[in-house]
Amino acid sequence: MPSTIKAHIYLSITALIYGGNYTVAKVILDGDHIGPYGLTLMRVSVGVFLFSLFHAIFVKERIDKKDIPLLVLCALTGVAINQMMFIGGLKLTSHINAALIITAIPVASIIAAHFILKERITRKKLFGIVLGIAGVVFLTLYGKKFAYEKNGFLGDIMVFINACSFGTFFVLVKTLMRKYHPVTVTKWIFIFGFPFVLPFGFHELNNAPMNDFTLHVWLAIGYVLVCTTFLAYLLNTSALKLVGPSTVSIYVYLQPVIATAIAMLFGKDELTMVKVTAGLMIFLGVFLVSKK
Repeated sequence: MPSTIKAHIYLSITALIYGGNYTVAKVILDGDHIGPYGLTLMRVSVGVFLFSLFHAIFVKERIDKKDIPLLVLCALTGVAINQMMFIGGLKLTSHINAALIITAIPVASIIAAHFILKERITRKKLFGIVLGIAGVVFLTLYGKKFAYEKNGFLGDIMVFINACSFGTFFVLVKTLMRKYHPVTVTKWIFIFGFPFVLPFGFHELNNAPMNDFTLHVWLAIGYVLVCTTFLAYLLNTSALKLVGPSTVSIYVYLQPVIATAIAMLFGKDELTMVKVTAGLMIFLGVFLVSKK
């Protein structure tokens, strides 16, 4: 199978996982079962364990000491800031606001790639991004509204910081992907990310009433830990080994499409021309950015 096809399969699965994460994570956060930073610390701790285990069994690759500063920077942008800002922001803001603000990821990624990797910003890429954003806005806001609530404003800012940080991470980590196995890189960014998250999440995680968690809550936590953390990072970094950061980041636009499709599958939404049009705009945007 061609490497680009593999990358698009990895990214499609990742978009599917993230598309469901908005709803699943809200189950944990809105019920005040675990605070956002406690949940982030749990994610990073499980990530360290699973990626270290996976690396010890299947990869067994060493890293050069000269690459440690870049790994630490990737840990800061791709794990610590990314996860704490997203989970913390999602706690304060709405699904709609988060889904719209997260569209800044491809923009941040293309700008960072221009300055760090010297990638040219082409008209085709710009048009693809604009088309994708328009499709997301069209799909997400139809019949709804972006909420400018005082309590949610901080959450919106946090999600925006998350988007900028994660978009930059895609570019920074690309250099490491050319040299190491994706599991090696992901293992070390989680290990280096752990000390950044620990001071913020220890108190919340330590005080979480885990004995009172229902099966529903534990299943939601399991999804966030295994799917959104382990699988999504593994697939994203594996895709970055094969394609550029602009292509990886543009797949964020598929998340609301997938979330809508899941809702329709369970009879909680219906197919309309607006949704079909928005979906086609997003898919065309993804195609334009990823096509060489």
